[in-house]
Amino acid sequence: MRLCPTSSQLLSCARVGCGGLKCWLDGTIAQLGFVPPDKFVSVIESSDLVGPFFESMLTQAFTALPPDFPEELTLSVNVSPIQLRDRSLSSQIDSIAERTRFPLGQLIVEIMETALVDNMKLAIDIASDLKTLGTRLALDDFGTGYSSLRHLNSLPFDEIKIDKSFILSMCDRRESRKIAAAVVGMGQSLGITTIAEGIEEKKHADMLFYLGCELGQGWHYGRPVPAAEIPTIIARKVLGPPAGSPMLAADMANSLEAFPMERLAQLQAIYDGAPVGLCLFDRNFRYVSHNKRLSEMSALSAGPRLGKRLEEVAPIFYLQTEPYLKRALEGEAISNLEALAEGPQSPSEFNTLLLSLQPVRDGANEVIGISMAAMDITVPKRMEKVLLEHEDHYRRTLELNVTYPYTADPDGKILWVNPLGLTGVSGAELEGYGWRHIVHADDLPTVEEIWATSLHGGDPFDVDFRIRAADGTWRRMRARASARRGDGGKILRWYGLVEDIDARNPTRSIAQTKER
Repeated sequence: MRLCPTSSQLLSCARVGCGGLKCWLDGTIAQLGFVPPDKFVSVIESSDLVGPFFESMLTQAFTALPPDFPEELTLSVNVSPIQLRDRSLSSQIDSIAERTRFPLGQLIVEIMETALVDNMKLAIDIASDLKTLGTRLALDDFGTGYSSLRHLNSLPFDEIKIDKSFILSMCDRRESRKIAAAVVGMGQSLGITTIAEGIEEKKHADMLFYLGCELGQGWHYGRPVPAAEIPTIIARKVLGPPAGSPMLAADMANSLEAFPMERLAQLQAIYDGAPVGLCLFDRNFRYVSHNKRLSEMSALSAGPRLGKRLEEVAPIFYLQTEPYLKRALEGEAISNLEALAEGPQSPSEFNTLLLSLQPVRDGANEVIGISMAAMDITVPKRMEKVLLEHEDHYRRTLELNVTYPYTADPDGKILWVNPLGLTGVSGAELEGYGWRHIVHADDLPTVEEIWATSLHGGDPFDVDFRIRAADGTWRRMRARASARRGDGGKILRWYGLVEDIDARNPTRSIAQTKER
């Protein structure tokens, strides 16, 4: 018995166990005790007991289910390869179902892939008869038989069951994980439900859910039980998506492990509509995919990108980014990286790109590639350069001027002052209260008194004083300032100018009296 999917969750898929085998020996029923299927199935198939045993098993399974067996649940039964040579198989199942009043819409017949090799035409006819009854068909142990894709194309299967050999090794072997991911993706693209066999640990269930597998069965969900415990199994809560799996959130968007057609179409739409350049590199820095915007912001020196190495397509860009790409392969996420790329219009001109590099991880958290997002910041960088040039020009102009602007906070602390070049003291040294050190000692009390009065009342500040020049002379200056007020008349900032009076009136030789 198993639960049918109600969403893309991994649901429980338990089977009715066989506690023993009753065989007719010379007309006498002999109880052999527990006999595993791999022992008794081959014995039955080598005799004429396949038909009677199948009828007995199916009858017991149908009658073991409670009358209120939920419609959303189904019963799965395996058929022997020998039965796929018997055209009366569908009639046998129909007769048993009618006798036990079991709804065939809840029956799934599982066919082993190896059973389809001998007579494909007959298998197709029998499968069609079973579908006519309303049963569903599942291809069992997919991937271990012969010509699997031909079977999917020829028979009306509703489900694919991934062989447990891939499931048990998928957490340790990348090849098994790739095969499982490919089967899941193929099943989704074909509209066929995918079931994973042999799930024994939570890590298997987590990874399969992560890859988009719809159903799972195995000892992780429960072991075989007697028919009497079926109501208890049905009463259990449906198993939902694995909680707390470290692979389900951040890694899902970055995975290259499996992309079913629906997910691929969604990603392509995001790619095409993104306002930034996007691309994926494999571990050898080959382009796996890229969007149109990336082509619009950088030139292609070697034609189309897909399948080519970054070094071949954009050698100059590669030289700048190679160290960071290698760090991304080690698992480091890198952002705010600037690099120059040849422009699409003229290769002799370069665009400035702002890059983000993110490692792409597979189901086992191994880095299998790099995702790169690029934003063209050429225009802002050019504007920044122009602004810096204007700022430098402005500063140089101020340095040649005889007036020096400054600002102060409401308490009179100097926040910024253009350097008074004649003093040989930097602007930073004059900030705060550092300006006091260059004012003549006889003038400092007057300056501080007038400045304090203006700060208290908010009246304009205007005072003359002397400062010591770099050559040791004293020069007469005039400082003025006005308050800028906000709502309610509160002073927000003081803005002022310091004027070199001697520079405007060089005949005043008294201002150049040398300090003794």
